Amino acid sequence: MRILIAPDSYKNALSALEVAKSLKSGLQKVFQDAEFEILPMADGGEGTVEALIDATQGQMIKTEVCDPLMRPIESSFGITGDGITAVIEMASASGIQLITSEERNPWITTTYGTGELILAAMDKGCRDIILGIGGSATNDCGMGMAAALGVKFLDQAGNSVGPGGGMLAEVTRIDMSGLDKRIRETKIMVACDVTNTLTGPSGASHVYGPQKGADPGMVKKLDSNLKKFSDLIIEQIGKDVEQIPGAGAAGGLGAGLIAFLDGGLVEGVPAIAAKTGLDEAVAKADIVITGEGGIDFQTQFGKTPYGVAQVAKKHGKPVIAVAGTIGEGVDELYSKGIDAVISILDSPMSLEEAIRQTPTLLEATGERIGRLLILGRCL
Repeated sequence: MRILIAPDSYKNALSALEVAKSLKSGLQKVFQDAEFEILPMADGGEGTVEALIDATQGQMIKTEVCDPLMRPIESSFGITGDGITAVIEMASASGIQLITSEERNPWITTTYGTGELILAAMDKGCRDIILGIGGSATNDCGMGMAAALGVKFLDQAGNSVGPGGGMLAEVTRIDMSGLDKRIRETKIMVACDVTNTLTGPSGASHVYGPQKGADPGMVKKLDSNLKKFSDLIIEQIGKDVEQIPGAGAAGGLGAGLIAFLDGGLVEGVPAIAAKTGLDEAVAKADIVITGEGGIDFQTQFGKTPYGVAQVAKKHGKPVIAVAGTIGEGVDELYSKGIDAVISILDSPMSLEEAIRQTPTLLEATGERIGRLLILGRCL
């Protein structure tokens, strides 16, 4: 038997690679002679860099960038085993976890550090970039990111406009002449698992602004600023980004990457699967085991277990998804390529206890799956 284990990370507990190893340890207690392949996966969110580096035997690169409030911090990005593909999580430079709850203020926070990560990747010779966007502290439509790469945003007097979503309305001219010329040689795939447009009730400001520190009044002003800024992008760059699904991701960074860098929005799992060789691995497997920390009806909207299951379904391979918690609507997944969903929890426990015991719980779950598979052979 050939078993492919291709999970996402369990947030705040284990990386995708560690999840896979724990499951393998349990399965090996039943299937000592089975062939195992471990393939860490992600969907473009947290853990994307680590998963791709683990899957391709790549390397992590540390570099100093600016945080959302323009303070210097140490950040990092990955280079996959091919040596030319960089993997960046915008949250590692512009993420909400980098500032305190008291510091949250999308009026002034910036994506400048994300642009610095792109620069650092190009300095390393990378001309293929996978950029995961999500978990941002910002609402600046990628203005800071583009400024770090040489784009100038000027007011009516010809002065550079300061950082933050609150300043977007002050921009009257976008000067692209200073954009780093290497961008023209660089393919940027923007891994995004949300479909929010840039403006309006489902846009960046209204949906995500409050969790970034915006009160109702600021939300309206930020949305208005994004609208004015997107109109300026149409007028001066010739790109209409306002209603593109995903343009509102990461405070409009999705729109900015399209407008200023010709980035292409892609679903996270397929982009990552192409780099890890998921299709080939599934084709060789007899059974596929995937999973992530929580599985529910939302999993079908681009999360890792769903993406893995779609590839497995194409090859007619059975899929078991292993979750920390199972939520509402999980039965919707059974018609979408996932054959069984199994929780690792074996008794009532707190979240803190579950996180602490995750490796042991996963190993025990792997063994239970193995024994159920043996039983299935007898029926």
